[in-house]
Amino acid sequence: MRRASWWVAGLAAAAGLAAGAWLSRPPAPAHAAMTDTDSAVAPALAPGAPMPHFALPDLDGTLVQFPGQFAGRPLLINVWASWCAPCVEEMPELARFAALQDDTGPQVVGLALDSADAVRGFLQRVPVGYPIVLDTPGPRDASVALGNTRGLLPYSLLVDAQGRVRKQKLGPFKAGEIEHWAAPADPRPAPATP
Repeated sequence: MRRASWWVAGLAAAAGLAAGAWLSRPPAPAHAAMTDTDSAVAPALAPGAPMPHFALPDLDGTLVQFPGQFAGRPLLINVWASWCAPCVEEMPELARFAALQDDTGPQVVGLALDSADAVRGFLQRVPVGYPIVLDTPGPRDASVALGNTRGLLPYSLLVDAQGRVRKQKLGPFKAGEIEHWAAPADPRPAPATP
Protein backbone atom coordinates (compact mmCIF):
# COMPACT_ATOMS: atom_id res chain seq x y z
CA MET A 1 0.00 0.00 0.00
CA ARG A 2 2.82 2.42 0.86
CA ARG A 3 4.51 1.76 -2.49
CA ALA A 4 1.32 2.68 -4.39
CA SER A 5 0.93 5.93 -2.45
CA TRP A 6 4.53 6.89 -3.28
CA TRP A 7 3.80 6.31 -6.98
CA VAL A 8 0.68 8.44 -6.80
CA ALA A 9 2.55 11.19 -4.94
CA GLY A 10 5.37 11.04 -7.51
CA LEU A 11 2.96 11.29 -10.45
CA ALA A 12 1.13 14.19 -8.80
CA ALA A 13 4.43 16.04 -8.23
CA ALA A 14 5.49 15.49 -11.87
CA ALA A 15 2.12 16.73 -13.11
CA GLY A 16 2.44 19.80 -10.88
CA LEU A 17 5.92 20.59 -12.22
CA ALA A 18 4.73 20.19 -15.81
CA ALA A 19 1.75 22.47 -15.20
CA GLY A 20 4.00 25.04 -13.53
CA ALA A 21 6.42 25.03 -16.46
CA TRP A 22 3.55 25.46 -18.90
CA LEU A 23 1.98 28.28 -16.90
CA SER A 24 5.31 30.10 -16.44
CA ARG A 25 6.06 30.38 -20.17
CA PRO A 26 6.68 33.98 -21.26
CA PRO A 27 3.46 35.67 -22.39
CA ALA A 28 3.09 35.88 -26.13
CA PRO A 29 1.99 38.96 -28.05
CA ALA A 30 -1.14 39.16 -30.15
CA HIS A 31 -0.59 39.16 -33.90
CA ALA A 32 -2.41 39.25 -37.19
CA ALA A 33 -3.53 35.90 -38.50
CA MET A 34 -1.80 34.13 -41.34
CA THR A 35 -3.54 34.74 -44.64
CA ASP A 36 -2.30 31.80 -46.69
CA THR A 37 -3.08 28.90 -44.39
CA ASP A 38 -6.18 27.65 -42.65
CA SER A 39 -4.74 24.35 -41.46
CA ALA A 40 -3.48 23.79 -37.92
CA VAL A 41 0.05 23.19 -39.20
CA ALA A 42 1.32 24.49 -42.53
CA PRO A 43 3.11 22.09 -44.88
CA ALA A 44 6.86 22.35 -45.25
CA LEU A 45 8.03 24.84 -47.86
CA ALA A 46 10.23 23.58 -50.64
CA PRO A 47 12.86 25.68 -52.40
CA GLY A 48 11.16 27.58 -55.20
CA ALA A 49 7.82 27.80 -53.37
CA PRO A 50 6.33 31.26 -52.93
CA MET A 51 6.65 32.76 -49.49
CA PRO A 52 3.28 32.88 -47.70
CA HIS A 53 1.68 36.29 -47.17
CA PHE A 54 1.18 37.40 -43.56
CA ALA A 55 1.41 40.45 -41.31
CA LEU A 56 3.07 40.74 -37.89
CA PRO A 57 3.49 43.68 -35.51
CA ASP A 58 6.82 45.32 -34.90
CA LEU A 59 7.82 46.50 -31.42
CA ASP A 60 5.70 49.65 -31.84
CA GLY A 61 2.62 47.62 -32.84
CA THR A 62 2.75 48.63 -36.52
CA LEU A 63 1.84 45.74 -38.82
CA VAL A 64 4.61 44.67 -41.20
CA GLN A 65 3.37 42.96 -44.37
CA PHE A 66 5.32 39.95 -45.66
CA PRO A 67 6.58 39.71 -48.33
CA GLY A 68 4.91 42.90 -49.67
CA GLN A 69 6.82 45.43 -47.58
CA PHE A 70 10.10 43.93 -48.81
CA ALA A 71 9.07 43.26 -52.44
CA GLY A 72 11.91 43.35 -54.94
CA ARG A 73 14.61 42.64 -52.37
CA PRO A 74 15.99 39.36 -50.99
CA LEU A 75 14.85 38.68 -47.44
CA LEU A 76 16.57 36.73 -44.66
CA ILE A 77 14.06 36.00 -41.89
CA ASN A 78 15.60 34.78 -38.64
CA VAL A 79 13.19 33.25 -36.10
CA TRP A 80 14.43 33.58 -32.53
CA ALA A 81 13.50 34.17 -28.89
CA SER A 82 15.25 35.97 -26.04
CA TRP A 83 15.31 32.76 -23.96
CA CYS A 84 16.98 30.71 -26.76
CA ALA A 85 20.74 30.53 -26.05
CA PRO A 86 21.80 29.59 -29.64
CA CYS A 87 19.61 32.45 -30.95
CA VAL A 88 21.31 34.92 -28.63
CA GLU A 89 24.76 33.67 -29.66
CA GLU A 90 24.10 34.26 -33.38
CA MET A 91 22.52 37.74 -33.02
CA PRO A 92 25.83 39.66 -33.29
CA GLU A 93 26.66 37.74 -36.47
CA LEU A 94 23.25 38.57 -37.97
CA ALA A 95 23.65 42.23 -36.96
CA ARG A 96 27.11 42.35 -38.57
CA PHE A 97 25.78 40.79 -41.81
CA ALA A 98 22.75 43.12 -41.90
CA ALA A 99 24.96 46.20 -41.47
CA LEU A 100 27.01 45.21 -44.55
CA GLN A 101 23.99 45.05 -46.89
CA ASP A 102 23.11 47.76 -49.40
CA ASP A 103 19.67 48.25 -50.99
CA THR A 104 20.16 45.18 -53.21
CA GLY A 105 21.43 42.79 -50.54
CA PRO A 106 19.24 40.66 -48.28
CA GLN A 107 17.11 42.54 -45.77
CA VAL A 108 17.49 40.79 -42.43
CA VAL A 109 14.31 40.64 -40.32
CA GLY A 110 14.16 39.09 -36.86
CA LEU A 111 10.92 37.25 -36.08
CA ALA A 112 10.75 36.94 -32.29
CA LEU A 113 8.56 34.21 -30.83
CA ASP A 114 8.48 36.11 -27.57
CA SER A 115 6.79 38.93 -25.68
CA ALA A 116 7.40 42.56 -26.60
CA ASP A 117 8.76 43.31 -23.11
CA ALA A 118 11.25 40.43 -23.24
CA VAL A 119 12.43 41.47 -26.71
CA ARG A 120 12.81 45.14 -25.72
CA GLY A 121 14.85 44.12 -22.66
CA PHE A 122 17.04 41.86 -24.76
CA LEU A 123 17.63 44.52 -27.43
CA GLN A 124 18.77 46.99 -24.77
CA ARG A 125 21.59 44.57 -23.96
CA VAL A 126 22.23 43.34 -27.54
CA PRO A 127 21.12 46.04 -30.01
CA VAL A 128 20.59 45.14 -33.67
CA GLY A 129 20.05 47.45 -36.63
CA TYR A 130 17.45 45.40 -38.48
CA PRO A 131 13.67 45.20 -38.09
CA ILE A 132 12.14 42.93 -35.44
CA VAL A 133 8.58 41.61 -35.58
CA LEU A 134 6.69 39.60 -32.95
CA ASP A 135 4.59 36.46 -33.10
CA THR A 136 2.87 34.12 -30.68
CA PRO A 137 4.60 30.72 -30.52
CA GLY A 138 2.38 27.80 -31.41
CA PRO A 139 1.26 25.42 -34.13
CA ARG A 140 0.06 28.30 -36.38
CA ASP A 141 2.88 30.79 -35.89
CA ALA A 142 4.68 32.38 -38.83
CA SER A 143 7.72 30.17 -38.22
CA VAL A 144 5.65 27.07 -38.98
CA ALA A 145 4.10 28.69 -42.05
CA LEU A 146 7.65 29.50 -43.21
CA GLY A 147 8.64 25.83 -43.09
CA ASN A 148 9.83 25.34 -39.49
CA THR A 149 7.69 22.23 -39.06
CA ARG A 150 9.88 20.99 -36.17
CA GLY A 151 9.31 24.18 -34.18
CA LEU A 152 12.98 24.50 -33.18
CA LEU A 153 14.98 27.72 -32.83
CA PRO A 154 16.80 29.43 -34.32
CA TYR A 155 15.34 28.99 -37.80
CA SER A 156 16.27 31.07 -40.85
CA LEU A 157 14.68 31.40 -44.25
CA LEU A 158 16.15 33.07 -47.34
CA VAL A 159 13.66 34.43 -49.87
CA ASP A 160 14.73 35.82 -53.25
CA ALA A 161 13.68 39.22 -54.67
CA GLN A 162 10.77 37.52 -56.47
CA GLY A 163 9.34 36.20 -53.19
CA ARG A 164 10.37 32.56 -53.64
CA VAL A 165 12.01 30.43 -50.96
CA ARG A 166 15.69 29.80 -51.70
CA LYS A 167 17.03 28.21 -48.51
CA GLN A 168 16.07 27.17 -44.99
CA LYS A 169 18.36 26.61 -42.02
CA LEU A 170 17.61 25.10 -38.65
CA GLY A 171 20.21 26.06 -36.04
CA PRO A 172 22.53 29.00 -35.46
CA PHE A 173 24.88 30.60 -37.97
CA LYS A 174 28.57 30.28 -37.21
CA ALA A 175 30.94 33.22 -37.72
CA GLY A 176 31.30 33.98 -41.45
CA GLU A 177 28.69 31.40 -42.50
CA ILE A 178 25.90 33.82 -43.44
CA GLU A 179 27.75 35.42 -46.39
CA HIS A 180 28.16 32.06 -48.11
CA TRP A 181 24.68 30.85 -47.19
CA ALA A 182 22.95 34.03 -48.40
CA ALA A 183 25.08 34.53 -51.54
CA PRO A 184 23.06 34.81 -54.75
CA ALA A 185 22.78 31.60 -56.71
CA ASP A 186 24.91 31.43 -59.84
CA PRO A 187 22.47 31.68 -62.77
CA ARG A 188 24.85 29.78 -65.07
CA PRO A 189 24.39 26.02 -65.35
CA ALA A 190 26.96 23.91 -63.52
CA PRO A 191 29.69 22.50 -65.76
CA ALA A 192 29.33 18.89 -66.78
CA THR A 193 31.59 16.49 -64.92
CA PRO A 194 33.52 13.89 -66.94
